[in-house]
Amino acid sequence: MSAPSSGHGKTAIAVGLLAALSGRGIPTAGFKVGPDHTDAAYLGLAAGRPGRNLDPRLVGAQRVAPLFAHGASGAQVTVIEGAMGLFDSLTGQPEVDGTASVAAALRAPVVLVVDVAAMGHSLAALVHGFRMFDEMVHLGGVILNRVASERHEQMLRSAMDDIGMPVLGALHRGDLPNVLPARSHGLVPVAHRTVEAGRAVRRLGEAVAGALDMERLMALAASAPPIPGPLWTPAEAAGDVPFDQRPLIALAGGQGAPYTYVETAELLTAAGADVAVVDPLRDEALPPGTRGLVVGAGLPEGYAEELSANRRLCAAVAQFARDGWPVVAEGVALPWLGRELDGRPMCGVLDATATTGEQTVAGYREATAPGMSVLAPAGARITGYKQHRAVVTPRSGANPAWTWSGGNPEGFVWRQVHASQLGLHWAAAPEIARRLVAAAHAGPQGPGSSHPAAGMPSAPTQGMPSVPPPGMPSGPPQGVPSGPQGMPAGSPSGMPPGMVPAGHPAMVPAGAGLPPVQGSPSGPGTGGPPAQGVPDTVVLTTSGQVSSSAASGMPHGMNHPGHNGPGSGLPGADAYGQDFPGHDAPGQGAFGPDFPERGASGPGQSGGGQSGPGGFGPGSGQSGPGGFGPGSGLPGHGVPGQGMPTNSGPAMSPGQAMPLNPAMSPGQPMSPGQPMSPGQPMSPGQAMPPSAGPIVLQGQVLPPLGRQGNGRPPGPDMPGPDHGMPTGPGGPTHSDDHPAPDFPVHS
Repeated sequence: MSAPSSGHGKTAIAVGLLAALSGRGIPTAGFKVGPDHTDAAYLGLAAGRPGRNLDPRLVGAQRVAPLFAHGASGAQVTVIEGAMGLFDSLTGQPEVDGTASVAAALRAPVVLVVDVAAMGHSLAALVHGFRMFDEMVHLGGVILNRVASERHEQMLRSAMDDIGMPVLGALHRGDLPNVLPARSHGLVPVAHRTVEAGRAVRRLGEAVAGALDMERLMALAASAPPIPGPLWTPAEAAGDVPFDQRPLIALAGGQGAPYTYVETAELLTAAGADVAVVDPLRDEALPPGTRGLVVGAGLPEGYAEELSANRRLCAAVAQFARDGWPVVAEGVALPWLGRELDGRPMCGVLDATATTGEQTVAGYREATAPGMSVLAPAGARITGYKQHRAVVTPRSGANPAWTWSGGNPEGFVWRQVHASQLGLHWAAAPEIARRLVAAAHAGPQGPGSSHPAAGMPSAPTQGMPSVPPPGMPSGPPQGVPSGPQGMPAGSPSGMPPGMVPAGHPAMVPAGAGLPPVQGSPSGPGTGGPPAQGVPDTVVLTTSGQVSSSAASGMPHGMNHPGHNGPGSGLPGADAYGQDFPGHDAPGQGAFGPDFPERGASGPGQSGGGQSGPGGFGPGSGQSGPGGFGPGSGLPGHGVPGQGMPTNSGPAMSPGQAMPLNPAMSPGQPMSPGQPMSPGQPMSPGQAMPPSAGPIVLQGQVLPPLGRQGNGRPPGPDMPGPDHGMPTGPGGPTHSDDHPAPDFPVHS
């Protein structure tokens, strides 16, 4: 189901068609082209099964057909709602990620919905042009919307007869009720199964059933050839499950729909986790036994008051993150983890505030992980989508979540918290689910934890020295338990350390809030021992910035990035002499202007080759769409004596003095092999493993079907597909810093 542009009524008709077919007892499935969560949720509500997204930009063109085949399994008829116009694209490359490219890849016939309220015989010229524009797209018929009268309908049908185009239905003005809840509600009405959402779907189904030729539509759907290639399966994507115990991971959402893409829960389950739903608007505690939390980008921004009012859950989430359990937050979940949103108190996990702006930031980002986190290894690349109005201050913490070309570092990484306004489709990189489940299985991380960091093997990898990484102690600090909060350090018989026994309740506070805690740009304090052996108020200098323990990017009891004391753990640090990814010479900072795009092989690492979409690839070039590829290397030590720069500090040249490190006198250069007090010396060639598993190149990007590229560079980002979100006087933005040209949106 597509249209000449947004605003012709295709969403309402697609939802109504699915409701009408389901009402006849026909098994159906609904899909949405592009990243939009809301339309997919209503399509799923009408079909009686979860709605799914087909986005070549997020998952890679080669995964569209397999994901469709997986989601359509068991359905007799599927309805795919396009985004914007048939030949439009959010990136200016319709041959890559437009609705027409998806239709061509699936060899699905297209029904064009046209608002004909102010049209006559010109309809024939418009439809004929759409039919002839791309020979790979089969236009199977039109649906006339907002017809003025019976005479008007006859004139339009005559125009379609002249060009041999079937008319599959006609809705007159007022036939199609404007009943879908306002877009500011997002998918919350579906998640909560509200009476309003259910009534809207039923009314649309009744209107469509009486106006469309259902038999001809069924025959057109049956004319589609079989889907080429195998279907996508979560089990195959997630790989072997190495754990006997299944940790419980809470997924934010409602009983009707999660705030993530459907494949997220499927991948977590296939990777060895049990998934439970937690409602940020209604539930007052995390599910008992929770060992991980995921809050997806589908959580709408218009619920700041309700999110803030749920103080019990905010307190539970803050304690959960402080205890070192893995938390992944996308979209508005980042402000929710911050101190406040529009002046309303939030969870307080991150020392950041947010306000709702007048402009909408919308567009895809080719993101790179600057350091290792619970979500990705250092250097991993993936395509995400941003759609938000919230402005977060500061934009990033001492350890950012992502970087990308043309924008400043964004998001926060603190202990096992990964928070960003960038939304991801996990089917593009199933490694995300595997890493998160491994982290949940391992248990809490942070000061005093004896578990290995997420994604790092608990035993030395073959061929790697067993010397602890810089800043990582060889064992847990004395007197610190390794089990979950409130449990003894020992573990029950037959269970790994830190594993919560089945049925054991999660230790979360029952009060209405938490006492104030000291914060930092990346997370709150922990009340642990003084960092560096000095009081928290003593100012410590890091490479590139001066900050106190309470305002650094790290919690109490851990060193700041750039120091080498216990607990600092330079994520992704590799061998001496290794270049930073994306640079050609040593001594450049990890956030140089060329970082996300250029790759250069450093000594002792593999280079060359484009990384395949969706896999951790060793190639040095830019990864394909929707994939993880670590580029050329890992951010860390570049050459002997070079410290790891922060996101705000200047790069350090070989042999340059490390400023004011407590273990070194000011101006003292750091020579190769010099002991890193109070840890162990780091020998040349020693490297930290970037991920829990081997690096695998998962294949090449398949060329898109249909009309091929026209040689134009990618166009500016456009507002989200059919979002209709208020854009304010400045219109939507296509980057995080500059306004974009006005582009029409609709509700």
